[in-house]
Amino acid sequence: MKSGSLIRAVLLCAAVTGLATGCSSVGYYAQSVGGHVDLMQRARPLPDWLADPATPPALRERLALAQQLRRFAVTDLALPDNASYTRYADLGRNAAVWNVVAAPELSLQLKTWCYPVMGCVGYRGYFDVAAAEAEAQVQRDAGFEALVYGVPAYSTLGWTNWIGGDPLLNTFVNGGEAALARLVFHELAHQVLYVAGDTAFNESYATAVERLGLVRWQAAAGRPAEDPALAQRAADFRAITQRARAALAALYASDLPDAAKRARKAELMAALRAEHAALKAGPWAGYTGYDAWFAKANNAALALQSAYDSLVPAFERLFHQQGDDFSRFHAEVRRLAALSPEQRRAALTAIP
Repeated sequence: MKSGSLIRAVLLCAAVTGLATGCSSVGYYAQSVGGHVDLMQRARPLPDWLADPATPPALRERLALAQQLRRFAVTDLALPDNASYTRYADLGRNAAVWNVVAAPELSLQLKTWCYPVMGCVGYRGYFDVAAAEAEAQVQRDAGFEALVYGVPAYSTLGWTNWIGGDPLLNTFVNGGEAALARLVFHELAHQVLYVAGDTAFNESYATAVERLGLVRWQAAAGRPAEDPALAQRAADFRAITQRARAALAALYASDLPDAAKRARKAELMAALRAEHAALKAGPWAGYTGYDAWFAKANNAALALQSAYDSLVPAFERLFHQQGDDFSRFHAEVRRLAALSPEQRRAALTAIP
């Protein structure tokens, strides 16, 4: 494919997925297209990497595992059988993109950026971390609390499969087996279903697929379940942050004057960090994996976490309601997606 044709292809994909459109500047548009073109041009088919004697043995092992996970996603999880994750690219950096999220000082409602087809989403992505930090500062100057975080992968929702699909990347293949499985299953779930303008529905569904899929993979492959200590730490983290979100949401919705809200907010955030410190000093035995999150914790961080976790238990109940059958589960989620946002949430929360 000529480079001009590739650029036009990426322009189309960017318009559909929101990587580049709905922008306030040509500069944002250009960095989005340029970053994605670079990523696609670096990717090579997995068989080429596996056959190349110059491929490091550790990378060869990870890519072979990724092939197994990709086949399992189709045969056992009813996820799409297409070109995505059949190629690999080394980007020479530790994140595929950097996202910016923002929320008001006294609200847990994420600021949204709107794009054609994709609808409005609660983040804005950049292929350059400095550009992301600059956007975050713009949001802070406008009175928002902002957060920049690295993203190991993003989905083009299947729109690039005709030119090779979403590739495996160095930003995530070298982690543990469970982490690699979760990410591949999560991103493929976005290709099953994507509801324009409903970040919480989309991300909670994909998170449910990754968790349920990992359990299925571990059982089928004869792998032990994840380290119970790791699972407990994750559960503890979700529990204390969920309590903090609930307390902050009630505070922000109250009739207290803003000054009182700010004072109480500071107390609640201090209590959240104290709970983390107590866990770290006690049952977590000094585990530092969540330190960076708590160091930057603010309304934006808490709201973002809610988008990924808030509806997961309901989706998991729906999966079990559908007989633990992934095909039936995906079909039922598609049915819910056709409803209004209010009807979707009502239906999910009503699942026993």
